[in-house]
Amino acid sequence: MSILITFEHPLNERIRTFLRIEHLDEQLRHFRAQTDVAALRIATTTLLDLVMVTARSDLKNEIIKELERISTSLQRISKQPNVNAHALEQVMQNLEAAGERLRRFYSPIGLNAREDDFLKAIGQRSSLPGGACSFDLPQYHYWLLQAPDVHQARFTHWLDDLEPAIEAVQLILSLIRSSAAMRSEIAEGGFFQEALNPEAPAQLLRVRVAATKERYPEISGHKNRYSVRFMTVNAEGRVSQCTANVPFNLTCCVF
Repeated sequence: MSILITFEHPLNERIRTFLRIEHLDEQLRHFRAQTDVAALRIATTTLLDLVMVTARSDLKNEIIKELERISTSLQRISKQPNVNAHALEQVMQNLEAAGERLRRFYSPIGLNAREDDFLKAIGQRSSLPGGACSFDLPQYHYWLLQAPDVHQARFTHWLDDLEPAIEAVQLILSLIRSSAAMRSEIAEGGFFQEALNPEAPAQLLRVRVAATKERYPEISGHKNRYSVRFMTVNAEGRVSQCTANVPFNLTCCVF
């Protein structure tokens, strides 16, 4: 059985930001759990990226609005027959709890890390190639060599006002990804396109293909139309459009 890999493409700016937050959080968790200096450096620079992505003053309201929008959609679904009322009620409670956790923080998302002088110094030097060397930032070098519990305590503080937003984004993306069924399609000559219903705005496209094939999808789209173009790479690394018909699985997430 071939291994399948999934490519995702956001269809609006809100979901684009949420996917970036999810990506950075996954990377941060992976490297934060390790104890070697190289991993800690990556965890720290990833945190700085996460702080930049969440720096928008209206992001908290954007997340809350999305939670409320999904909750309203689910309330309409609850009136339909054959709905699992218990499961739906649990999801509704999760959405309400996520919104309440965000509202309890009156400060902007990520303020702990954004206002930390230690992180500010690292961020300023990291913008230069090799700027975070030990001779540039001796305090950072000293901190990297401390015991793991010292690192974890600092990360916990930095992430304290980021976690509610990250958890809410994870919940939103999970519900959006499960909002539609996957279907089989064929990209004739390596190309597939489809119009979207503007009355039911799509949030996210998911394309699943076999990892054993030397091709990958380039996805583009907006609220009215999207396209999937399969590309192939030759031995010299040159990229061109695949000319064969390509079977793939598609999920167009509309919530």
